[in-house]
Amino acid sequence: MISDKGLVIVLSGFSGAGKGTIMKHLLEAHPNDYNLSISATTRDIRAGEKDGREYFFKTREEFDKMIENDELLEYATFNGNSYGTPRAYVEQLIERKKDVILEIEIQGALQVKKMFPDALLLFTMPPSAKELENRLVGRGTETDEVIKERLAISCKESQNMDKYDYLIVNDSLEKAVDQVHNIIQAEHYRVDRNHSAIKEMQEELKIFERSN
Repeated sequence: MISDKGLVIVLSGFSGAGKGTIMKHLLEAHPNDYNLSISATTRDIRAGEKDGREYFFKTREEFDKMIENDELLEYATFNGNSYGTPRAYVEQLIERKKDVILEIEIQGALQVKKMFPDALLLFTMPPSAKELENRLVGRGTETDEVIKERLAISCKESQNMDKYDYLIVNDSLEKAVDQVHNIIQAEHYRVDRNHSAIKEMQEELKIFERSN
């Protein structure tokens, strides 16, 4: 007995919590189980990239038209370039009973939840705030000022953690990947995701019903 459709799964988390690494290892460990959502973007295509693989590359006019036509589940703009999740791409996957994962920030996750109320929201966090700071410092790629800014943003983001369905504590990468996989697989067997299967079983059992 499995859910009637594929699941829309959103993975968010603090900068430095390791959500990107978890996603990478999850897809490597279970390549046939999950599909990574491909975003649309207005940024220029880079050497080695292919339209429809890394991104759906759009002009500003095309992207704005997608917004106007309600074709994006969520969108945001960073450094002058816009990024968004095409609705049709996600809907086609879940109709084919494929699980699709969106690795997006909190604002986008909450937008997705409005359009897909049964979307599964997972939030990645470190075991402690101090560990989060240590990981950001350990990268060695950002200035102290940038690290302070990221931690301040994390403080604000933490106010939305209770809007998610599950917390993924990334203390051990292997355990975190297993936790994400196990949660998603268990969600397929939730009663409220299996109305058709339940109805089918109820109908089949009617042949055993005793008449009074």
